Amino acid sequence: MKIKTGQGNITLQKLFAIYSISMVTSLPGLAISPILGKLESIFGHASELQLQLLASLPSFIIVPFILLSGRLSLHFNKKKILIIGLVIFFACSVIYPFLNTLTSLLVISALLGIGAGMVIPFSTGIVADYFTGSYRTKQLGYVSAITNFTLVIATLLAGFLAGISWHLSFIVYCISGVSLFYSFYLDDKPPYSTSGNASSIPAEKEQISSGLYHFKWPVKLMLFYYLITFLALTVPLNLSLYMHNLHLGNYNISGTLISVFFLSMTFPGIFINRIIYLLKTYTHFTAMLVLAIGLFFFTVKAGLFFLTLGVILIGFGYGIMQPIIYDKTAAKVEPRHATYALSLVMVMNYIAIITYPFLLQLFESMFATESSYFPFLFCTITAAIFTVFVFFRRHSETLD
Repeated sequence: MKIKTGQGNITLQKLFAIYSISMVTSLPGLAISPILGKLESIFGHASELQLQLLASLPSFIIVPFILLSGRLSLHFNKKKILIIGLVIFFACSVIYPFLNTLTSLLVISALLGIGAGMVIPFSTGIVADYFTGSYRTKQLGYVSAITNFTLVIATLLAGFLAGISWHLSFIVYCISGVSLFYSFYLDDKPPYSTSGNASSIPAEKEQISSGLYHFKWPVKLMLFYYLITFLALTVPLNLSLYMHNLHLGNYNISGTLISVFFLSMTFPGIFINRIIYLLKTYTHFTAMLVLAIGLFFFTVKAGLFFLTLGVILIGFGYGIMQPIIYDKTAAKVEPRHATYALSLVMVMNYIAIITYPFLLQLFESMFATESSYFPFLFCTITAAIFTVFVFFRRHSETLD
């Protein structure tokens, strides 16, 4: 079976290899989250900072290695960089279940971050190497959907396995073995990544940035991605405390709603070309409006129904914009720079995760507001302002 790319065909094995890479990108930190409570009792001597590092250390390590991997892709064989990253990741996943000390867990968490950072840019970069035009947009939508859906399944699986034994929760990382196996089906030199001239692409005309041979950082797209990620993080990072303080259900319900949130991020990616066709230049505005309305439902404290609706709307709005930002990034640089450009944009996701609690604490200290309620109020106001901005700037190069 051959898969159309916009300027040729690839095999089903190569397509599955591309999809399997996107499955890995959502995994770092997942296995730790459901067992933090258990680890606190197992390692009673450990400080709160050490326990928090188990969950956050991979994200800190990922940031520099995403940038390094993206930069290396300009000068070295991409397939080899990818395989090295997957080998490190898979080796960590095999070692994890046999560890019994906090120090060893922290060391392997750091190594996992290195492997993940080396792999993450290729989850979208390889799509840009093999596909072009609307075919690339469609596949980036699928990749985004697979990443988000894997997040749901892996989170549930890690929680289930943790109920049997905290060691078993780390087995979810072994999904990287599938990615490693199929990565060998990829080409050493992807057909469209080595072209130094965008005009060599015979399919749909690409929008190449001025200065064809001079790479420019996609700063506006990076800031856009950071902002929407920051807004969307409000749900998984604050929902549980918000519901507890308002007596809107137990922790099982909040966990279910977070799963619903990630599921709602999944569906737009599957239909992204259709969504763009229907909304045209109003795509970004509509997505931001939907996200802002979702956040607004949290500010009115209207009950579980509107809370669920808000979660779905926030996830849906973010799910529309994520693959579009990836696509615009790849479209505005020459093919050989696509992986590097995408690494710069994708790293903003992890920078948002790292900076979110610090910025929220800074702004919260300026206002006398309930700590569980303030993040939703602040992000609603921010989303509303940015929605208006997007409407008036919808014909700009970044938002068109």
